[in-house]
Amino acid sequence: MSVVKGDPTRRLNRQLRRTIADHQLFQPGDRVLVAVSGGKDSWTLLDLLETWRRGPVPIELVAVHLDQGQPGYDGAPLVAALQARGVAFEILREDTHAVVVEKLTADQTPCSLCSRLRRGILYSAAERLGANKIALGHHREDALETFLLNLLYAGRLQTLPPKYRTDDGRFEVVRPLVECAEADIRAHAAARAFPILPCGLCGSQEGLRREAMGTLLDQLEQSNPNVRAIMLNALGNVSPTHLMDRDLVRAWSARPADVRPALPAPERPRHARALPVLGSATHDP
Repeated sequence: MSVVKGDPTRRLNRQLRRTIADHQLFQPGDRVLVAVSGGKDSWTLLDLLETWRRGPVPIELVAVHLDQGQPGYDGAPLVAALQARGVAFEILREDTHAVVVEKLTADQTPCSLCSRLRRGILYSAAERLGANKIALGHHREDALETFLLNLLYAGRLQTLPPKYRTDDGRFEVVRPLVECAEADIRAHAAARAFPILPCGLCGSQEGLRREAMGTLLDQLEQSNPNVRAIMLNALGNVSPTHLMDRDLVRAWSARPADVRPALPAPERPRHARALPVLGSATHDP
C-alpha cells in the first residue's frame, strides 16, 4: 500500500485542479449534484469542490445522500456534518437493500445491481434538482482496478473516464478525483475527521475480484514504487495504431489534422546497399 509523504491535502487540490482543467469538467453556471455516500472518497470530493468553486469558474453544488435502507444505518452524523458545512443538500430514502437481497443469490456479489439502482435514483434526483452534472468520488485506484478487471475478466480495454455523457444525453458524469491517489484521500479524510458511514454490503465482502486487483497492484508496487502513477499515465497515453481494434484504427486514421498530428519521420543515415553473399560450391574429387 502506498505511503503518504508530504502534504496530501495540497497534493489533492493540485491534482483535482489539473484534472478539472485538462478534461474541462466544469463550465460557469454548472449546477452539480455531488453524490455523497458518506465514505472517505465522497466526503473528500465535496470538501475539495467547495474550495475549488470559490475560484474563477462559478458553479453551484448540491450534495445528495441516498439512504438505501441497510440494516443498522444511522445517517444522523452525516446530516449534522452537512448542516454544519452550510452546503445545500438533500437526503433521499429508497430501500434498494431489500431489492438487492431479494434479487441475488448467496454466491452473487451485490455491487453491480446496487450501483445500477443507485445510479437511476441519482439521475432522477439530478433532473428534479435542475443539475446538469453529477460528480462522483472515484479515485485513481478505482480506475486502475476497473481497468484490470476489464482486461483480465471482460476482455476489453476500458476504465473510468474523467467524464462521460449518460446514454439518454441528459447529464454529464464527472470524476474530479479520478487521478488522485487513494492514500492521499484516506489521509485527508482522517485529518478532517469526516463522519464515515460504513457500507453493509460491498464494503464488508472479502475475496471480491476488485480486492484481488488491489492486492495485485500492491504486489507490483513492491518492485516498482511508481507502478500506479505509470499505469495511470498509460491510460492517457494510448497508441491506437498498435492495438487490435479495427474500428479504433479506422477512426484514428480518419482523425482531424489537429488531433495528435503525425510527426515527420526522422532522417536516418544512409547505409551501403546490401549485396548477396555468394558461396562457392564444393565437389568431391
